Amino acid sequence: MTERKKKPEELRSHRWYGAQDLRAFGHRSRTAQMGYDRSDYAGKPVIAIINTWSDINTCHTHFKQRVEEVKRGVWQAGGFPVEMPAMSLAEVMQKPTTMMYRNFLAMETEELLRSYPADGAVLMGGCDKTTPALLMGAISMNLPAIYFPAGPMLSGHWRDTKLGSGSDTWKYWAELRAGNITERDWQEIEDGIARSPGTCMTMGTAATMMSLAESLGFTLPGAASIPAPDSNHAKLATLSGKRIVEMVWEDLKPKDFLRKESFDNAIVTLMAMGGSTNALIHLVAIAGRAGIKLPLERFNDFSAKVPLLANVRPSGDKYLMEDFYYAGGLRALLAELKGLLHLECLTANGKTLGVNLEGARIFDPDVIRTRSNPLKASGGLVVLKGSLAPNGAVIKAAAASPKLLKHVGKAVVFDDYNDMAERIDRDELDVDADSVLILRNAGPLGGPGMPEWGMLPVPKKLLRQGVRDMVRISDARMSGTSYGCCVLHVAPESFVGGPLALVMNGDLIELDVEKRVLNLKVPETEMQKRKAAWKPPQRKYERGYGAIFARHVSQADAGCDFDFLEGTAPVPEPEIH
Repeated sequence: MTERKKKPEELRSHRWYGAQDLRAFGHRSRTAQMGYDRSDYAGKPVIAIINTWSDINTCHTHFKQRVEEVKRGVWQAGGFPVEMPAMSLAEVMQKPTTMMYRNFLAMETEELLRSYPADGAVLMGGCDKTTPALLMGAISMNLPAIYFPAGPMLSGHWRDTKLGSGSDTWKYWAELRAGNITERDWQEIEDGIARSPGTCMTMGTAATMMSLAESLGFTLPGAASIPAPDSNHAKLATLSGKRIVEMVWEDLKPKDFLRKESFDNAIVTLMAMGGSTNALIHLVAIAGRAGIKLPLERFNDFSAKVPLLANVRPSGDKYLMEDFYYAGGLRALLAELKGLLHLECLTANGKTLGVNLEGARIFDPDVIRTRSNPLKASGGLVVLKGSLAPNGAVIKAAAASPKLLKHVGKAVVFDDYNDMAERIDRDELDVDADSVLILRNAGPLGGPGMPEWGMLPVPKKLLRQGVRDMVRISDARMSGTSYGCCVLHVAPESFVGGPLALVMNGDLIELDVEKRVLNLKVPETEMQKRKAAWKPPQRKYERGYGAIFARHVSQADAGCDFDFLEGTAPVPEPEIH
């Protein structure tokens, strides 16, 4: 039985329901209006279930059922569940990019929890930006909170080929453009790549962030790896509902278990999984909400010493998340990394990470490698700095062609996405396999919202020559399902006058991943001339949420959070009158 640190009259919801005054009469009478008796909620924790379901979020189609299973767990544990729909960030459908709205959902999560009689929260998410947004909002509000991940979808299939979200989209799109598959083949791939509810089943941003939420301590053990359609996922929903009631009585809040060491654990997990480059931005922002500074250099501290163990595409060469689950899942991966983890870190079930990993083991050593037989000796992500990226950039080295990781080539510059789309496949484009493709005006302000445009397509004339990878550099992000030698998140971005804004066709670009270097080989005197001639572009938005975003968003290296949301300054509880 859980150790109670709170009495019923100390519950936050008691302020709404427990007083003997006119306002509390209104709260109780309106709750009765919904068919509830006072005994259903009096003296019980009110659990806000933040549900990011919508008809257009394909990753969360099963959440209508899962929320009922969460409620079942809350009721069984003696709580009072209240479902609260929140903005649904549907990665594939929402434009210009879900990244534009991550902070919106974070604000909505925080304010829902603050403005209603919530004692604790179950956070239902999974599709890429929903996970960091929910965690950011919950950390800032700092009520007891547990994260319930959507889980990956089942593996895709085309004829005798296993298909992975995103990764095979890019792969077969290139083959279609090169003339190597037919339109009928392409249609069959379209119909077979997404076969069930759940998130991308490659090691994309969704799988990455669900896993990092677990390694940070926000989930029950093993939660992140369960496929969405698996019956164990339904059981997880009920167990999460039960556990959050206990967390309220224990008064176990995010800032009670989040430490600097928790984020080190997340970085180790990220590197060993070959996870998404997007995780750097999100982890920096999540840490900022907990009052923890997480400089980009911290990622390089682990990059060289953490082996890549998850043989899951795109950093791996074969398997998908369903295979990862059957091979032992995240607990098995983390158990293999015990010597690199802070096992004393507390988690949402009230136990340490070390205790939660007891008994975990690998069932398929080709899917989850051992440290003695890694897929690669070091983790997949590397932070670069240099004259082209004074504040940093990132590359998923594990998903790039090794021969390109040390490269010097001439720049082929595209001023924005439309310019790139118009010219990339022209036969007269002055480009060869050694060229470096540059896309600018795709960052937080330039995109706007830093869209996933960073995996620039290889020009068609090079595809016909057999070229499938080349160095590509931008201030954009790229999907975690993407692959190739793509340098991303160049900071400062071009829209604010970073060096990327000053690159010209034919300039030499130096990339050296081993030395962590990204340089523009142009004399300083010439750069000063170009800087003096540069004119700031017109702002994208003059009103609405876009204007708020433009005025307050930080650069990629600082997490792209809003300046007024960062940190741990206290916010008063609402007065009830």
